[in-house]
Amino acid sequence: MLRLPKALPRAISRPFCQVSRRRANHTQPHSNSQTTAGRTTHFGFQTVPEESKESLVKNVFDSVASSYDVMNDAMSLGVHRLWKDDYVSQLKPGSRGPMKCIDVAGGTGDIALRILDHARENYADRETTVDVVDINGEMLREGYKRFKKTMYHNTSQIAFHEGNAQALPESQFPSNTYDMYTIAFGIRNCTSIPDVLKEAYRVLKPGGTFACLEFSRVNNPMLSAIYDQYSFSVIPLLGTILAADRASYQYLVESIRRFPSQPDFAKMIQDAGFVTGGMHEGKGGAWTDLWGGIACIHTGVKI
Repeated sequence: MLRLPKALPRAISRPFCQVSRRRANHTQPHSNSQTTAGRTTHFGFQTVPEESKESLVKNVFDSVASSYDVMNDAMSLGVHRLWKDDYVSQLKPGSRGPMKCIDVAGGTGDIALRILDHARENYADRETTVDVVDINGEMLREGYKRFKKTMYHNTSQIAFHEGNAQALPESQFPSNTYDMYTIAFGIRNCTSIPDVLKEAYRVLKPGGTFACLEFSRVNNPMLSAIYDQYSFSVIPLLGTILAADRASYQYLVESIRRFPSQPDFAKMIQDAGFVTGGMHEGKGGAWTDLWGGIACIHTGVKI
């Protein structure tokens, strides 16, 4: 059955990536990410106290939850759907038998649904499971509504949890449990990226795969100039028109620019203990650029 925390009517249970409690870090992360008085981080282009980041990001996603798909369509001209399809296809869930997966910052359930569909349609796998974890109750509600329309509703293949990606409770998410950990367009919102990676490493089994899909750094100067013009001029305007919320869309654009470059993020994944490909893009590399680096897939394996 579709398992949801008992507190769902209020906020869906409290464990995830801290878009609810400690959801994402837009800064070049600190080696010691413990929140202390006087420590600061970035909220878009603003510098804010670390302890304020979580609530600020939560407010953004509370605001955009009901129009999240519209928001992503606006920010990517609909291409995010193709990126997500490519992301899951590269991971091939179900190709080696049923998998136990965790999708973090996955409140709306679009990655989880793709994982289950891919396993079923390509490998006749109806045993792969996905635990969807998000810190934002409003986002999780959207995912729950989405799954009520699918064949997976009220099955053991899907469960929703509200929790902090930076501090997943050991009692609920034991170490060495999952075959695959996915996080799509969420890690940049967390206050401490190293803490998220540390938790990802902990909950994965040896041999398990970490996979992150995130907006990234465009390296082609001409494409970068066009992308910047679109991002800073068009996307906030679309936020005003489509959601009457310019500020949230402005933040999301700024958060992308604060995210580490592909090599820097790949190094962070390695520092967390994962084995990656070489420090380059493409076959045999640590990352795969999509559309010139507008988005990027990073993978690592727990040894």
